[in-house]
Amino acid sequence: MIDFRSDTVTRPTKEMREAMANAIVGDDVYGDDPTINELEALAAEITGFEASLFVSSGTMGNQLSIFTHTSRGDEIIVGKNAHIKNYEVGATAVLSGVSYHLIQEDRGMLPLDEIKSGIRGDDIHYPDTSLICLENAHGSGVVLPLEYMKEVRHIADAHHLMIHLDGARLFNASTYLKVDAKEITKYVDSVTFCLSKGLASPIGSMLCGSRKFINKARRGRKLLGGGMRQVGILGACGLISLKEMIKRLHIDHENAQYLASKLHQIEGFDVDYDHLDINMVFVKSNVDYTELAKYLLSKDIIISGYRGESLRIATHNDISIENIDSLITEIKNFLKEDSNG
Repeated sequence: MIDFRSDTVTRPTKEMREAMANAIVGDDVYGDDPTINELEALAAEITGFEASLFVSSGTMGNQLSIFTHTSRGDEIIVGKNAHIKNYEVGATAVLSGVSYHLIQEDRGMLPLDEIKSGIRGDDIHYPDTSLICLENAHGSGVVLPLEYMKEVRHIADAHHLMIHLDGARLFNASTYLKVDAKEITKYVDSVTFCLSKGLASPIGSMLCGSRKFINKARRGRKLLGGGMRQVGILGACGLISLKEMIKRLHIDHENAQYLASKLHQIEGFDVDYDHLDINMVFVKSNVDYTELAKYLLSKDIIISGYRGESLRIATHNDISIENIDSLITEIKNFLKEDSNG
């Protein structure tokens, strides 16, 4: 199967499978799994923080961060299209007992004036604003500029607020910006990034922050049932993700550009070039996407991620130029059959 649904479908590499088999492990709840300790030290170094914590998923990392940064009854500032708001099962309300002040993003960015106006004043009728949540790279396929991150930092500092970055695709953002990840994360107080999106690890994300923050988050992870034992088997993959896989993300970006150019040549397909910073192509068409997906599945090609009029196609480590050419060929074949009734 050729799977274009998401960069989460990447399979661990041969090197990762060998590393898993040979991983030196301990009990991570006791803090003596040497592979996880190495992974957490490397993640902290790469992002410029004092410490980091291995968690099972990006959702766990984001929610642990909110849980750690806030107090029950607080209000946090979040984008209307943020993963934290839309795709984490309402966990913020359930786990942390906080509410959202929602802002409509403009190319993934919360307008600065709206952030300022969303910060509550000192009034007994208001909840306390404690946290701003950003997403970079954004799930809509765009990367937030460093200057924007800097401006949000200024606002947060002026109002004594913390910033959490959902950096699920942090290294796609750093690849696009051509900077080290720490040039992005230096403007935030915590960041979550995924090892299993584009970096090919089978499981896992990293939560990074100050040592005090991570110590508290580690306790929260245990509370949520996220304490793991000989998890160095997974950490071995994470080390390869950080040492090797981030170096090849530019290939996924180039392949996305190639895919976009081929789709653009198909009559009736409108590629959203304004949201093509990373490894995801968004395209609109009058085609029945459900029928297209059924047809492609019969040709051993999987697509999904479409909502309404928009179709999202993702490139990743398991997608080659030849795979993209196969997709384009079969889309054209589908259109021919569809036009012939």
